[in-house]
Amino acid sequence: MKKIILVAIISIFIATTVNAQQIKGINGEKNWFNNWTNFRPSTAEYKEANQILTGTINTDLKLTKNNTYRLVGVVYITNNAVLTIEPGTVIRGDKESCGTLVITKGSKIIAEGTATDPIVFTTNNNISERRPGDWGGIIILGEAPINKIGGVGFLDFNLDPAITYYGGQNPNSNSGSLKYVRIEYSGRKINALKELNGLSLAGVGKGTKFEYIQISFSNDDSFECYGGDVNFKNLISYRATDDDFDFTQGVQCTISNSIAIRNPYSSDFSGSRCFEIDSYDKVENADVNKKLTKITANNITLVNTEDNNQGLVREAVYIKDKSYFSLSNSIVDGFSSCVLLENKIGANPTNLAKINIQGIQINRCNGVVLSEAPVNNPDLVSWYNSDTFSLEFTKLNNPELFIQSDIKKIPDFRTKTSTVLTSNY
Repeated sequence: MKKIILVAIISIFIATTVNAQQIKGINGEKNWFNNWTNFRPSTAEYKEANQILTGTINTDLKLTKNNTYRLVGVVYITNNAVLTIEPGTVIRGDKESCGTLVITKGSKIIAEGTATDPIVFTTNNNISERRPGDWGGIIILGEAPINKIGGVGFLDFNLDPAITYYGGQNPNSNSGSLKYVRIEYSGRKINALKELNGLSLAGVGKGTKFEYIQISFSNDDSFECYGGDVNFKNLISYRATDDDFDFTQGVQCTISNSIAIRNPYSSDFSGSRCFEIDSYDKVENADVNKKLTKITANNITLVNTEDNNQGLVREAVYIKDKSYFSLSNSIVDGFSSCVLLENKIGANPTNLAKINIQGIQINRCNGVVLSEAPVNNPDLVSWYNSDTFSLEFTKLNNPELFIQSDIKKIPDFRTKTSTVLTSNY
C-alpha cells in the first residue's frame, strides 16, 4: 500500500514538473511536417496543365484534383463567389503573364487539402528552370479593420482598383480557409521596387482559417498582412528572399506553432528577417486613432541554416516604432541578435513594455535585443537581462538541438527536449 502511495506521489511530482517546463518552439506528438511538405520543390514532378484559369470569375467554381490548372494573368474571384479547391489539386502559375490569384472583398477561397493530399500552388516552369518569383502569388482581400485614413486600402501590385480595395468594420469576417497548402516560387517582381508575396492578406478577418501552409522560395515575403485580424497555426516559411512574416497597417495577429527557416543564399541584401513588424506603411496615410499593429507569437522556431553565423543572415525580428510584439515559448537559433529595434524606439519603459520576449531559448545568437541607434543604450541591455523574461542562452549545434535539421531529408525541427516533455503529458 505504501509503495502504491509513493508511486502516485512521484507521478504527480513528475507531471507537475513537466507541465511547469513550457515546451519551446514548434511541437506536437508527431512530426507535423510529414507527407504534405516539400523542401525540394525543384525536383517535384507535376503534371502539365490541361485547364486554364484566366480573367474574372464571378460565379462559384470548383477545381478538382483530376485536372492540373494554369493560372494565366491576374485571376479575380469577384461578386461574392466561392472558389473551392479539392485536396490534391495542383495550380501552376504562368511566368510570362505573372499568374496571380486575387480573392476580392466578399468572395472566398476554400482550399482544404489533407496531410496526405495537399493542395499545391507552384510555377509552370520545368524542373531545371524553376526560380523564386516565377509567378505572382495569392492575394486575399477582406473587410476587417485597417488603420489607414478612411478605413480602405489598395495594394500597389498593378491590380484593378475598381475591385481590389480592402478594409472594413468586421474583424470576424470570413474569406474562407487554407489548410494543407503549399505555395512555391511565387513573388514575381512587378517593378523596380516591388515584388508580390507568397500569400498577401489585406483586411482579412479572423473568421478565415489558416493552418498547415508551407511557402517556399518566395521572391519577397512569404506571409504579409496589411491590417485585419488573423490567426495562424502550423505555418512554414522556407528560404524566403525577404521577410518570412511581415505585418503592417494595424493588423491584430496571433501566430502559433510555426517556423521560419532562413538561408543566406536566399536572403535579400537589404535586410531580411523572420519577422518585420510595423504599424503604418506610410505615416501620412495612417489614422493614428485606430489600432496599432499587435502580434502575439507562441511556440515559434526561427532558424538560420547558415554555417558558423557569418553574418549574411542578420537579426531574427525587426520591430518599428509604435508596434506591439510578444514572443513566448520559442527558439531563436543562429542570428546576429534575437530582436532589432528601430532607432525611434527609446529605451524607456513605456516603449519597451510593448515588446515582450518571454521564455525564449536563444541559441547561437550574439545578442538579445539591440537598437538601430548608433550607440546601444545600457538601459536597453539591462531591461532584457532581467530574470523576469526567463531567457535561456545555449550554444548547441543543430543536430544537438533539433530531432532532424537536415533539409535534404524529412526535417523535424521539434527539439529533442520537447518530444520528451510531450510524451509525458
